[in-house]
Amino acid sequence: HVSQLHFSSHKYFQMALYFLTSSVNLLQMSELKIKELPIGELIPHAQNSRTHSHEQVSQIAASIKGFGFTNPILIGDNNDIIAGHGRVLAASLMKMETVPCIKLGHLTENQKRAYMIADNKIALNAGWDEELLGLELTDLREVDFDLGLIGFDGAEIELILNPPEQNPESSTKEIDSDDFVMECTCPKCGFEFDPK
Repeated sequence: HVSQLHFSSHKYFQMALYFLTSSVNLLQMSELKIKELPIGELIPHAQNSRTHSHEQVSQIAASIKGFGFTNPILIGDNNDIIAGHGRVLAASLMKMETVPCIKLGHLTENQKRAYMIADNKIALNAGWDEELLGLELTDLREVDFDLGLIGFDGAEIELILNPPEQNPESSTKEIDSDDFVMECTCPKCGFEFDPK
């Protein structure tokens, strides 16, 4: 009973520690504020492994023009960029002087490095409901919305709106061996075979 009590106490201690840590993080996150900072004061993180092509930066810039700057830059205490490198590049391309930022002072250096990866990779892990996406694109096209703002290029949009038809004959089906007639039969054993 003593070892069971020790295990239970340890388990409850871990749970209490988890909730205490979570409460501290929630408290810190509730203090987050959006602040406009000059682009020149922001420092790209040297260990940011995400790359941004000129084409993608142009897409981000078009999105900012079309929807506004809806996703603030996440920065550390020293104005080092944690998330939003592409948005900063787009803002520079647009000759913006300031961008909205949120300072994440509660993250450790290792958490910042890990979050830079997670912020990008987790988004890539999502999929699409192709049918629903097609319906949304169709509706947006019918109201003359600029589909160039959503990140898909013209060829991708056309493929989504007009998917190639599936050939039902090419679908996998069970093969019946009685459907095949062999040209030759061995006179000794009766084995049928095709000499080709």
